[in-house]
Amino acid sequence: MSRMLLERPRSFYPVFTRKEGDPTVTHYCPGCGHGIVHKYVAEAIDDFGIADRVIFVNPVGCSVFAYYYLDVGHIQAAHGRAPAVATAAKRARPDSIVICYQGDGDLAAIGGNEILHAANRGENLTVLFINNAIYGMTGGQMAPTTLLGQVTTTTPLGRSAATDGYPVRVCELLGSLSAPASLARVALGDAKRDMAARKAIRRAIRNQIEGKGFSLVEILSPCPVGWKQTPADAAKHVLATMTKTFPPGVVKDFPAQEGGAAPSPQDAAGGRRPPVPREAIPEILGLQSPATVDHGMETKPWSRLGIEPRFLDPRIKAAGFGGQGVLFLGTLLAEAGRLAGWSVSWLPSYGPEMRGGTAHCHVILSRAPVDSPLVSRASVLFAFNRPSLDRFLPDVRDGGLVIFDSGLVPDPPDLSRVEAIGLPATAIAGKAGSVKVANLVALGAYIERTRVLPEAAVVGALAAKGLSSQVADLNLEALRAGMRFRCAP
Repeated sequence: MSRMLLERPRSFYPVFTRKEGDPTVTHYCPGCGHGIVHKYVAEAIDDFGIADRVIFVNPVGCSVFAYYYLDVGHIQAAHGRAPAVATAAKRARPDSIVICYQGDGDLAAIGGNEILHAANRGENLTVLFINNAIYGMTGGQMAPTTLLGQVTTTTPLGRSAATDGYPVRVCELLGSLSAPASLARVALGDAKRDMAARKAIRRAIRNQIEGKGFSLVEILSPCPVGWKQTPADAAKHVLATMTKTFPPGVVKDFPAQEGGAAPSPQDAAGGRRPPVPREAIPEILGLQSPATVDHGMETKPWSRLGIEPRFLDPRIKAAGFGGQGVLFLGTLLAEAGRLAGWSVSWLPSYGPEMRGGTAHCHVILSRAPVDSPLVSRASVLFAFNRPSLDRFLPDVRDGGLVIFDSGLVPDPPDLSRVEAIGLPATAIAGKAGSVKVANLVALGAYIERTRVLPEAAVVGALAAKGLSSQVADLNLEALRAGMRFRCAP
């Protein structure tokens, strides 16, 4: 005996605790198409059994809030840059299923160049393009896909071809390229069209699973609030008006061969070489790998340097004023880590003034590949002034290591929940020859306390900077002065 079971897709969160307000309802406006698309994506993820492989790339605009609802991996990208971020994620994790989810302003305006070249490279991605012909989140301005004659806040008399150009037909534009595997346009507005959209979304995701290449589905979607229409009228507008400018259908698709397999876009494009293995890239670029660089030490030192388990895989933040060498310290940590065999990342952040403004950076040294360069919970903090210590101390996990300049921070806040090293880094650097190398003093104290990096790796990283011999010697003296500070009784 069979029975019908209706339930929420498992990859859709049961409650939406990531958003403000009522966690049982979405934030989308009544009649918005985003919720419908989310449902179809979640159903496909469940049916294909890929939830633990999916990386959803969220850009700017209403599209960004998919991370409220879908229980998969998420990366937020800068405006228009989702295809570039998705390309990096897919190449770093070839077994993942990467889904770009973009609106028309994001994809067709500032991101037009990104989507064009991702498609032209035939990246094995799935792109879901929500086209509601307007900038919905930011007030209803004209978008690249705004229809001729359509009234928006920036086209109060309606879009004019003479002054504003014509609506951009993304599928047709990309259809002129050789590499894309599948390009389709669907519409939301009634049950029949919704089911066609569901089928197209599933096909685009399956294309990626099967390695067929770049697939994009353009989804004509209602925006009742932006259009100043009721949800019912907005649905009718999609089908009766938008489809005249953007006709639904398959713009490009590789036909199935006998046996059900579709030719890859690489085959159709004349035969491109398969992706280059990651380990071959240094040789192709003429770079020396850490294993072949002789700095008097072996790579992957953590099993031989006596590192305490709590110091392994450090997540580091370094902060101070511009001019204190905070970003330079971060690059040294990352480069020394790379030479020592760690997987590394370095992410800088600084204020409008390079010197005198605030600056901080995120550094990760890891035994496994680094998925994200962002350090949200630090295990190590370098703080070169009181504002930096106050700001970032709450981000350090309990038992973490905090290294601060006690000469510049004579009255530190409560540090009882962390291990704190207060050393007069600026004063020590002055005795070594220049207060500008206080960052190297702090680094010396860190490597002596944790043994995370051998001195030879830092020496190698400094050598790679191409400093003059006088500056290099000054940096080395400061580094060793910091190491001696920790050795002092």
